[in-house]
Amino acid sequence: MNNKEYITELAQQAGYTQSVAQTLVRTVVDEMTARFDDGDSVSIPGFGTFEVKKRLERVAVNPATQQRMLVPPKLVLNFRPTSSVKERLKNGGEDE
Repeated sequence: MNNKEYITELAQQAGYTQSVAQTLVRTVVDEMTARFDDGDSVSIPGFGTFEVKKRLERVAVNPATQQRMLVPPKLVLNFRPTSSVKERLKNGGEDE
């Protein structure tokens, strides 16, 4: 599902116009991005938690040349789904 399909489906289910649904989605994403910039986590009940984690500095080896290089530390976004979402996916996406 791409963004346009998602906006269309959201607008249809929520009873909003597509422009209002697009604004709502954009606002949610912008606010989540702002929280991630601050290093905060975002928890969505019934879905999961997005959190920023720091990946430590490490040494990587180029398999072709065997050259070792230092990979600097960086921040990555991690998602941890709730147990109900994990269970639903484990069962092939079917409701219990």
